[in-house]
Amino acid sequence: MKPDDDLVTSRGLTVPASALEWVFTRSAGAGGQNVNKVSTKVVLRVARDHIRGRAVLLERIAEALPETITVSSQTSRSQWRNRQLCLARLAERIDDAAAPPAPSRRATKPSRGSVQRRLDSKKKHSEKKAGRRTEW
Repeated sequence: MKPDDDLVTSRGLTVPASALEWVFTRSAGAGGQNVNKVSTKVVLRVARDHIRGRAVLLERIAEALPETITVSSQTSRSQWRNRQLCLARLAERIDDAAAPPAPSRRATKPSRGSVQRRLDSKKKHSEKKAGRRTEW
């Protein structure tokens, strides 16, 4: 993906490249001279209002995500790779927020066989414990 390309998610939502706000800083942790001199940590911010797509998806995103969506990465030694990881994480967060809610669970009764197995197991366990008792 080129820096001037728009981010398109798998659900068809689009984030214009002009709306992506990049911040580069030095990474934390071990890494020697590379970590001390090179700004490889990437922080990506985008305002929720800049996301384009179907109205239903945008409503779900508005309910699930804050006004400014922030994603960061410092796992790679390469700034380019951390940028790619940030774009992938942003697309994943937007897609997850736009996903339809899971269907509610339909309550069902346990089968006759499962009830019988449970009762048999309880009876067997009770008999085993009763067999351990002795009269004093």
